[in-house]
Amino acid sequence: MEYILIAIVLAIVMLIMAVMAIHNKKLEVAIIAAGVVSLFASVLYLLLAAPDVAMTEAAIGSGLSTVIFFYVLNKIRKNNA
Repeated sequence: MEYILIAIVLAIVMLIMAVMAIHNKKLEVAIIAAGVVSLFASVLYLLLAAPDVAMTEAAIGSGLSTVIFFYVLNKIRKNNA
């Protein structure tokens, strides 16, 4: 029963962060919100007994993608300055 409650809370927070990532004007906040969605998705996969998918989502979806987004954003800002 407790796993269901945790999964529901994670899903609600993921939806809120996804809407925040879509509608926010600041790119940094949108990137972080998208990373949080991916991180919570990896926790949700772990609760659903899929540890291999959870590790992949945490490493690539949350970690690597967020770092690449910030790197590209930094490069774009340097070229426009």
